[in-house]
Amino acid sequence: MRRFLILILILVIAGFQETQAQKRKTERAYDAYNAGEYYEAIDLFKSAYSKTKRSDRASRSELIYMIAGCYRTINDPRNAETWYKLAVRSPGSNPEAQYWLAESLKKNGKYQDAIDEFKKYKQIAQSDARADQQIRACELALEWQRNPEAYNVEEMKDLNSRESDFSPAFGRDDYGVVFFTSSRDDASGNKTHGATGQGFTDIFESRLDKKSKWSTPVPVDGINSEAEEGTPFFSADYRDLYFTRCEAGKREKKGCIIMHARRSGDAWGEPKNIGILPDTLVAAHPALTEDGNTLYFVSDVKGGSGGKDIWMVNRSQEGDQWSSPQNLGPDINTPGDELFPYVRTDGTLYFASDGHIGMGGLDIFKAVPQPDGSWIVTNMRPPINSSADDFGITFEGNEERGIFSSSRKGRGNDELYSFELPPLVFNVTGLVRDEKTGAPIASSTVQLIASDGLNLQAETGESGDFSFALKPDVDYIFLASKRGYLNGKERETTKGQEKSRDFMVNLLLTPIDRPIELPNIFYDFNKWDLRPESMVSLDRLTETLNDNPNVTIELMSHTDSRDTEEYNIDLSQKRAQSVVEYLIEKGIDPARLTPKGYGESDPKTVDDIIQDQWPFLKTGIVLSEEFIGTLETEEQKEIAHQINRRTEFRVLRTDYEPGK
Repeated sequence: MRRFLILILILVIAGFQETQAQKRKTERAYDAYNAGEYYEAIDLFKSAYSKTKRSDRASRSELIYMIAGCYRTINDPRNAETWYKLAVRSPGSNPEAQYWLAESLKKNGKYQDAIDEFKKYKQIAQSDARADQQIRACELALEWQRNPEAYNVEEMKDLNSRESDFSPAFGRDDYGVVFFTSSRDDASGNKTHGATGQGFTDIFESRLDKKSKWSTPVPVDGINSEAEEGTPFFSADYRDLYFTRCEAGKREKKGCIIMHARRSGDAWGEPKNIGILPDTLVAAHPALTEDGNTLYFVSDVKGGSGGKDIWMVNRSQEGDQWSSPQNLGPDINTPGDELFPYVRTDGTLYFASDGHIGMGGLDIFKAVPQPDGSWIVTNMRPPINSSADDFGITFEGNEERGIFSSSRKGRGNDELYSFELPPLVFNVTGLVRDEKTGAPIASSTVQLIASDGLNLQAETGESGDFSFALKPDVDYIFLASKRGYLNGKERETTKGQEKSRDFMVNLLLTPIDRPIELPNIFYDFNKWDLRPESMVSLDRLTETLNDNPNVTIELMSHTDSRDTEEYNIDLSQKRAQSVVEYLIEKGIDPARLTPKGYGESDPKTVDDIIQDQWPFLKTGIVLSEEFIGTLETEEQKEIAHQINRRTEFRVLRTDYEPGK
């Protein structure tokens, strides 16, 4: 019996010790997590999870949730997705696990799956507006993927390493030197970052050789230290370098400061803290305006929108002091994080955000300042943005090319990518055809008239085709001409076109060997005043006459047969005269216009167009009073009379010269 009691005591003590050991591991895991040592916390949480009894479902569920959160925080969405799926299935799981599962799916580019999971989250947390915003973001991401912007994006293999490389800045006005942040092996800091498992970052530089190849990156002398350095930004003359320096210690968080160094020859002077915030706070990611008087930076100091915000300070007249920080406000900043600002010479601000509607993780946004102090913010879309983190962009001056950072390859580290918006290329291909028959018109002349003064001419081939190369941001008129036809005209513009495009233009020429009907010329019964709806057709005739300045025409008015012949002649003459008077008011020379009323004397002959519209009328039939009388219904008779009531014109001369 005594031995049995001793054995029980040993087992109780062992169980207590195991429980205490498991408790200590869990406490150490939380200590690491709270200190921002997420990479180390993952192993500690996993170890605690493996020692937790299956019966302790609440503890296991909490540990799974914490492991998933660590993976999310260190930007490992693939593992985060795996562990959040476990968290969602765990009994009594945290409702936020459902949201972060959807977010992880989104960041892995699984947009439709993410939409489904966000909808499930809406059922759990109906009052949380984030779900609707994220569903809309996923829908937009799918649309943007189908219609990407025209940028060409390429990985910069000469600069990238197995570790993180990000936040580039050109260090010379010919853009042949680039500085960037890297955690590669030869960085000065010999510590390992607890949040990422990678070494501390330094600022590296690389130079472009004569073969357009980037040299092996090396640490920048005089800038790096045992702390972390990164996010370089140069003044407009490239003599001043601003960058971020962060101190970090085991189980403690320290602040980040913005440093400034001035170049003297090829060497950098001693970097100094510009002192815009106390050293215990975060001031990072500097971006200087071209005049050097305004500095944008990132901080989580109180007074922001939540997370990390973009702030600004102004330089004093003495040049060595900065104003109190000013938050850029809700147009830029959100409850999420806004990071890595970059400002161009025209004041346009670029930054990364996970709070604005985006494709996943950080996206790069463009913010254009407005006269009232507000900003218009737009997502740069793919291929600049992706489902992963995209950030830290820099441009080659005013050109639409440069370098940015992205984690899109999914290895958990950041890499550098070049981007370029190719020059816009516009071409037009056209056909000249007979308006009546649709047949191509060979050997016609096509004139291109451009708003920038360019005037070109081409002759159509056997198939009536022609082509021209067009320029961006120009309006064009295409004017086609051929003996025996009225000139035809079409317009196109490349203004507002953001992508290269091939235009297609059809120029229809009207033959002048037969009368040409003016559609939709209307009068009230027994009147000759033009109704307002007639103006559109007559304005087109005005344009045709202006495009054919050597043409004179006869305006021909016709009536139906339902009155005396004398009355119809008089009415049609007055109607023809009203058309002439309208054209004269529009500036057409009266000498080019001859009104003629034909009354009921020239009934319409049915053509293919009329037959297509009114199948009971066959091509070639003359709509005489006798024929109309044979039609079966009053409706058919009224249609035939209506067709006869028409206004036409025919060309009399093609050699008219104004003033002669």
